[in-house]
Amino acid sequence: MNKLNILSLAVVAALAGCSDDDGAPTLTVNTDIAVGDSQCINGGVYTQVGADDNGNGELDGDEVAAQTTNCNPIKTTLDDDELANLTGNAWFSDAQDKVAQAQQRAEQLSSSNQKAKNVILFVGDGMGISTVTAARILAGQLQGKMGEEHQLSFETMPYSGFAKTYNVDAQTPDSAGTMTAMATGVKTDVGVIGVAEGIARGDCESVSGNELVTALELAEIAGKSTGIVSTARITHATPAATYAKSADRNWEDISDMPADAVAAGCEDIASQLVNFEPNLEARFDVDIDGIEVVMGGGRRHFLPKDAAFNSNDAQSSTEGDRTDGRDLTAQWQAAYPNGTYVMDQAGFDAIDPASTERIFALFNESHMQYEQDRSNDIAGEPSLAAMTEKAIDVLDNNDEGFFLTVEAGRIDHAHHAGNAYNALHDTVELAEAVQAAMEKTNKDETLIIVTADHSHVFTIAGYPKRGNPILGKVVAVGSDEPTLAADGMPYTTLGYTNGNGFKNLGAQTNADAGYNGEIVTGRVDLSTIDTTTAGFHQEALVPLSSETHAGEDVGVYAQGPGAHLVTGTNEQNYIFHVINHAADLVSKAEAKLGN
Repeated sequence: MNKLNILSLAVVAALAGCSDDDGAPTLTVNTDIAVGDSQCINGGVYTQVGADDNGNGELDGDEVAAQTTNCNPIKTTLDDDELANLTGNAWFSDAQDKVAQAQQRAEQLSSSNQKAKNVILFVGDGMGISTVTAARILAGQLQGKMGEEHQLSFETMPYSGFAKTYNVDAQTPDSAGTMTAMATGVKTDVGVIGVAEGIARGDCESVSGNELVTALELAEIAGKSTGIVSTARITHATPAATYAKSADRNWEDISDMPADAVAAGCEDIASQLVNFEPNLEARFDVDIDGIEVVMGGGRRHFLPKDAAFNSNDAQSSTEGDRTDGRDLTAQWQAAYPNGTYVMDQAGFDAIDPASTERIFALFNESHMQYEQDRSNDIAGEPSLAAMTEKAIDVLDNNDEGFFLTVEAGRIDHAHHAGNAYNALHDTVELAEAVQAAMEKTNKDETLIIVTADHSHVFTIAGYPKRGNPILGKVVAVGSDEPTLAADGMPYTTLGYTNGNGFKNLGAQTNADAGYNGEIVTGRVDLSTIDTTTAGFHQEALVPLSSETHAGEDVGVYAQGPGAHLVTGTNEQNYIFHVINHAADLVSKAEAKLGN
């Protein structure tokens, strides 16, 4: 409360026009009080009144007979001219627009019961928050911007939240347990695929009774078209969790399995993919038509260990790994004579989505190339964005809608190799794939969720100035020279807490080439090294043969029916339940089973 010593206005008026008994004039002195004063926070006037006894025309201290402090009223609004420096500022006005958009979305939600006809789940493998931030800056800088103000396509989505990534038995997770959580709605252990935590990893017999049902399986039963796209091997943990049940993520083909698991009747992951339709029909006594789109790498797990079965871009003398003599690509083609099997860019380009019933595409012996290394592929590979577009064009031929999972699998691999260049470029490509999906689908009937299975020990550090190359060395505000650490050497903005450490491979676009050298411990003088090249691998603090995952939460971004449920911090398995709520997968599958 303001402290006021109020003198009667009547007295002030009387004194101002009179002299005292000795004839000395009465003076009134007003002093402005500045805004922010302890007594008058909004300013005011300090008034002193008294007789000028000494006749000097001033009111001396001993001549003051009365004084008062009059505070200006507290303002509850600002004048237009006072607001000009705010309302005319782009940061302010842009944020105001965002608030208005959010309010409009909230109002629309109250009257909308729209359900998702289609669902697309994008997973950036290893795409933690620091990866998203750094990729955002890189993408902006590639467009000639300073970078920090840029937004990746999925960052423009209206709803977002966080997912806690730990596995049931692990503080820092792996892709098998995390993707199983997203695909089934149930958290599970490290290293197992499509099964609950009652499993014992590596124990074939413990699979029975622990099998979970995935969103893709529910969509199949419900009559929707389904698809899986990945830049990793299609039998790798993340894509495999959508269709397989395995006591070990490493059982990608029969040669990876122990003899006792084979004897006990467990089926390898590649075989489960090709046999998806009969396996699911036998499990639920239901008629389905199988997965319509499968695109990724991992051809070696589908071919016999016999050089006679090598593809024309085989990287090994014997491409196939299977020790049971089965050619699963031939078995798939026999099961789906109207389907299209492709293994190169030419085959991909020849696919006409309007007349293609289903696609089985295996573009590499192992993982597909990094986005920046694609041009070096012998037979050619499509980009993740191109595969996403083609998948949607094939899947949307079904009036019942579709369910599609798209994984940018090589973000994770580049991080493991300690190569931020490829990790960020593959993240930018994921954003391109998301943009393609946003443009190809109707947001009123398609739920799109973008997230990651886990993060990495990848950091953005130092005090670089705005617009500093994100792959460069730290240069401070007001400087044109790299900042030196306490050891007298420059350092990069991006780095890793652990891993294989520094490599300077120049224009090498294959991040995996970094594994060929020795583990580098300690600091390296980067003064003469261009850290923005494709072959530069950042320094690491703790020497390990491969950089590790991290345990913090990851972002979840969403648009479309049900997207408003993506908010706050949730367990990772919550993502399945958002999808199910939006698309009614369980109820539609149950209705189909009931018939």
